[in-house]
Amino acid sequence: MKLVHQMNLAFGIALVIVLSITAVLIHYVLLDHFMGAQMADLKMMGNTMSATLKASSGPATYEKLPVIASIDSSVNSSTAAIISDTQGNIVEGPLSFTSRPIAPSLKESESFSNLQQIWDGTDERFLVEVNAIPQGTLTLLTPISKIKEIEQALLGRLLLVFCVGGVLMLVLSQLITGKLIKPLMKLKEELAKVKGRKFAKVNLVKAGGEIGSVARTVYEMAGELNRFNRAQKQFFQNASHELKTPLMSIAGYTEGIRDGVFDEEGIRKGLDIILSESGRLSKIVTEMTLLAKLDSEEDVYKPELVCLNELLTEAVERLNPVLVKKNIILHPFFSEQKRMMIHADRDKLLQALLNVVANAIRHANKHIYIYAAMNKGRIEISVSDDGSGIPDDLLPYLFHRFVKGKEGESGLGLAISRAIVERCGGMITANNRKEGGAVFSLGFPLAAAA
Repeated sequence: MKLVHQMNLAFGIALVIVLSITAVLIHYVLLDHFMGAQMADLKMMGNTMSATLKASSGPATYEKLPVIASIDSSVNSSTAAIISDTQGNIVEGPLSFTSRPIAPSLKESESFSNLQQIWDGTDERFLVEVNAIPQGTLTLLTPISKIKEIEQALLGRLLLVFCVGGVLMLVLSQLITGKLIKPLMKLKEELAKVKGRKFAKVNLVKAGGEIGSVARTVYEMAGELNRFNRAQKQFFQNASHELKTPLMSIAGYTEGIRDGVFDEEGIRKGLDIILSESGRLSKIVTEMTLLAKLDSEEDVYKPELVCLNELLTEAVERLNPVLVKKNIILHPFFSEQKRMMIHADRDKLLQALLNVVANAIRHANKHIYIYAAMNKGRIEISVSDDGSGIPDDLLPYLFHRFVKGKEGESGLGLAISRAIVERCGGMITANNRKEGGAVFSLGFPLAAAA
């Protein structure tokens, strides 16, 4: 069964239950109200008649009772009066206060041959008001059946109103349900596009409330999947290019050596190139494998409590030969006494720092600056250089795989650094300095043990 039919069916059942309970409650409330109002009328009428009969002289007769009834607009047309003596014998009655005949229930001789059942309240067919008069007892009666007839007539009209209102509510529910279901049906169509990997064709479904939130989430998810899909395709294209270049060099020199194209000096040079390209190829494969493991495997990352001061010092020491070779001065600005502790995989984070600093060395002219400090529960590190900076068109894609600048190597180093930093719960960004050169900013949450 479709969702729209399920919702309408559920709403219809709930509406029937609510209206049924309401009708039952109204039935008893109306009946109780009419009986209470009739008892009040009987009591007022009885007091008026009793006072009139007490004031009159002679035996109690009915001559004055119709007159009393005619001036009492509250008297029910089905109300009857009975006068009995002190022994309980009916002196006169029953008398109806209209010209119409007395209801059959009031004419039954067994109802009036003995008034004791009526006075005791055991006769449930009548509402009774008993008043003492000097001549005996004045009893006023109204059949409950007449009250029920009035109540049922009014209840019937109310039920008709309920039925009309229920039909209108069902029609309204159909319209509301259709308005709610329509965005869901459109959302289903967009999800089918996601299932078919048509991420670029997914449209934003306009809706309000929670459905609108889900629709926006689906649209954003499709956008992310589309970007990931393009990045994946670009990754394979770049990977094939990066792997193809050293393989072509290796194959070319190998064939030349085999065919005797090179002399002894050329053979030595060719072997050096083969060895160099093999190392480069091995490095690319190793870095690709590491990236894949960082993305998919949990056990490859083993966090522990790491002192960032020591890690930065070790990274500088490892790169010192390269600094000396390129005649570049590195300026570290961090205190080795104030220990900055974070939770991270020590070896992986060291590799990330080495990649970032090595990238600065490749592009620096003369100076590199490393700053590290604690700020508001975080450790902030910046690595800047005085080089030419990062091209604006390259900046948004700098941390993507196989994206490299003019002096880049494999194009995987910064992508690996970002993956490692994010696994540490940190964040890495790159920008250009106003003074010239690039600056890489890293932020990590401070460990509680610090």
